[in-house]
Amino acid sequence: MNKRISSPRQTQDIIKQHDFTFKKSLGQNFLIDENILSNIVSAADVTDASYVIEIGPGIGALTQLLAERAKKVVAIEIDERLKPILFKTLNGHSNVTVRFGDVLKVDLHQIIKEEFPDGAEIKVIANLPYYVTTPILMRLLTSQLPITDIVVMIQKEVAERLEASPGEKSYGSLSIAVQYMAEPRIMMAVPKTVFIPQPNVDSAVIRLQVRKEKKVQVMSEDFFFKVVRASFGQRRKTLMNNLMNNLYTKDQKASLLSVLEEVSIDPKRRGETLSIEEFGKLADALYTMK
Repeated sequence: MNKRISSPRQTQDIIKQHDFTFKKSLGQNFLIDENILSNIVSAADVTDASYVIEIGPGIGALTQLLAERAKKVVAIEIDERLKPILFKTLNGHSNVTVRFGDVLKVDLHQIIKEEFPDGAEIKVIANLPYYVTTPILMRLLTSQLPITDIVVMIQKEVAERLEASPGEKSYGSLSIAVQYMAEPRIMMAVPKTVFIPQPNVDSAVIRLQVRKEKKVQVMSEDFFFKVVRASFGQRRKTLMNNLMNNLYTKDQKASLLSVLEEVSIDPKRRGETLSIEEFGKLADALYTMK
């Protein structure tokens, strides 16, 4: 079994040995704390029956720990400069495959078909670059993939937004989009000091358990999210004002007020006070509004 590479000294040695330079444009920050890496694997409940997709393995520190526990790991890495490093650090782990490409562009369905058996339940685990967190999460959640869990290290502030409840400062359209499709739970906070190079903000590990059925059933998902986005257009404005400014015209005001009364939602409330269930009820009523 390969020597684990998760300490600061080993990480620095590998970087120096391969003359590797960090690309700011790729948001590269390597985790150098084995306890936190082990806790990520535990947070995802990885067992010898687990099939795992890891996004952004870096030099392979988390990949090594996943390989020790999982049935199979497929790591997707955008930076081909890491190929010789990963070849060395993962040598001996026969249950790991590294695929090079941008996770936002590769055909994930095809990768799953080629790498995993039919009916495999798959976990996605990653230390995500901050700048592409939301696009990657939304692609994973909306692509109809056979994923049971997504466990990711992301910016702490974003993790709080994903988990936020109605009325909380962090609650917004992203909270609703994620909670509509998954059940989020922050597993641990991670200080910025355990990365090379050190980012400017603290991180958190969040687990998203993908729902077998959406949190609410709506007539039109597209329209539901259109209503949600419109309702958060300007946070200090009332629900009525936001809907009028972003979705409806002046001559529809009376009809809009009538619908709000019909679903027992005060037009003076703000969007951030509405639950997903209330948004679902409102969207369906508005969808049938003439």
